[in-house]
Amino acid sequence: MQKIVTGIDVGSYQVRVVIAQRADNPREAPRILGTGYAESRGLKHGYIVSIDEVSRSIAAAVSQASKAAQVKVKRAYLGLGGIGIEEVFSRADTVVERGDSEITARDLPRALAASEATLSPTATLNRRIIHSIPLRYYVDGVRVLSKSPLGMKGMRFSVETLFITCLERHVHDLVEAVERAGIEVEDVAASPLAASFVALNKMQKRVGCVLANIGAETLSIIVFEDDMPISIKVFPTGAADITNDLALGLRISPEEAEQLKQGAVLGSSFSKKRIEDLMSHRIQNMFKLIEAHLKKIGKNELLPAGIILTGGGSSMQTVVDSAKSILRLPSRTASLTENSTSNVHFKDSAWAVAYGLTLWGFTQGGEIELAEEDDFTDLLKNIWRWFKRFLP
Repeated sequence: MQKIVTGIDVGSYQVRVVIAQRADNPREAPRILGTGYAESRGLKHGYIVSIDEVSRSIAAAVSQASKAAQVKVKRAYLGLGGIGIEEVFSRADTVVERGDSEITARDLPRALAASEATLSPTATLNRRIIHSIPLRYYVDGVRVLSKSPLGMKGMRFSVETLFITCLERHVHDLVEAVERAGIEVEDVAASPLAASFVALNKMQKRVGCVLANIGAETLSIIVFEDDMPISIKVFPTGAADITNDLALGLRISPEEAEQLKQGAVLGSSFSKKRIEDLMSHRIQNMFKLIEAHLKKIGKNELLPAGIILTGGGSSMQTVVDSAKSILRLPSRTASLTENSTSNVHFKDSAWAVAYGLTLWGFTQGGEIELAEEDDFTDLLKNIWRWFKRFLP
């Protein structure tokens, strides 16, 4: 199993890189060796418009993290985000293989394959399936209430699956940009899913919550219930739109508008109420998009753990209150836990994706045996068990 793992999050505003080291003692959490960031160039709404510019941004961020960690980065785990991320659902039946009608581990991949085969051609046209996540199992048409159908008996076995897809061209271009920076991509993961590794705890995933990442040009959400991701969505709006609203509404430069958005006071000529009105209008529109999606999937006001906010835009004032008011759910900003033995401390939850990608990397090789009494290590311990069920 790997000793050092690198996670790369290519956002519309910044490229963020985290390098983590697996502790010698398996009961200890991985230690963050270094982080790096660089301004993102060559991207629009998370979609690549210039591979060369993106590659240079990645190289700069990796170089900074590599220098801080004093290690050379050769391989990395990559987050996939942007408006190219979509969800599609499918359900299909398969005949139980064994003669005594007992469902075994051999039936699971067959059911997933059947579920994928029933997808409409338009759902996968020019798209790549990133994750295949079984949501519900059925035996002879009756839903299985437990987490696993193994050991049950029946003639037919079916699974309802959530497929997370991404534009094939986007995946290809992003991987190429990383490779042009001299780094091999070991695996990819949907960015909202990667962020959930560190931004959410087991209780929140179990009772139901929505994790929202407010990026510069995109707003992404992932909904959890019963420990399972049940929906994912990316909207083409973000914190940069608030900056543009302030610049246009107050007739100031984008640089001044960005400072105002972050709480700076530029002069007495700007009415505080005017600034708040311009910001709140855009913020409310963002959460109305989330509200509409939750209504669509039948989860509006039905997520007890509420909404957890990440991303650079989550640090803006009034964001938490606006989310609570519009969605009528508990609302808070995510805090990234980090091993106390590390010299690195994350300033905000904008690092959730890059940090989560390192955890994804540590669990690729197999089971991780860690101490039950440590909440953070307990999270790590369960990641592999969780994803082992989802991957085709």
